[in-house]
Amino acid sequence: QLVVERDSLAFSELYDRYNRMLVNYFYKMLWQDEEKAQDFMQDLFTKIIEKPHLFDLKRNFKTWMFSVANNMCKNEYKRMAVRKNVKNDIEPAEFIQSSSDTLKTVHEKSFSDSLYHELNKMDEKHKSVFVLRHFDGFSMKEIAEALEINEGTVKSRLFYATKSLAGTLKQFN
Repeated sequence: QLVVERDSLAFSELYDRYNRMLVNYFYKMLWQDEEKAQDFMQDLFTKIIEKPHLFDLKRNFKTWMFSVANNMCKNEYKRMAVRKNVKNDIEPAEFIQSSSDTLKTVHEKSFSDSLYHELNKMDEKHKSVFVLRHFDGFSMKEIAEALEINEGTVKSRLFYATKSLAGTLKQFN
């Protein structure tokens, strides 16, 4: 309500609370491009500043915000599909070494690369449900609200995505 009333402290609180979460979401959804993720996060908050009245006070802010973020990703997928000269594959993220055990590190990097490669091959509907659930920790209800679909559809898409990934990544156990 305070953001709708253009309270700058309220906006700052929302920004502090959600900016990193949004960058992480955009990073995973937009080909692991850190710069693009930062740009999209800034664009989303700019939209909130410019049009705070678009937020429906009856909705949960977090799920509404991720609904907007998801729509921004859909628009970017469409825009990128039109541009034939743009490579549409995501490059695997740099893996941060968590152990001195080189073999474990190589295995984890290989898994991470393969996971992102397989996620990139998924259609947007299944990828977004998987990312929101397993990377961002959303509940089924929150995903349904953010993507504006019913919980049964969320469960179905999550099942399909998980089954697909399990099949293609079975060499990693």
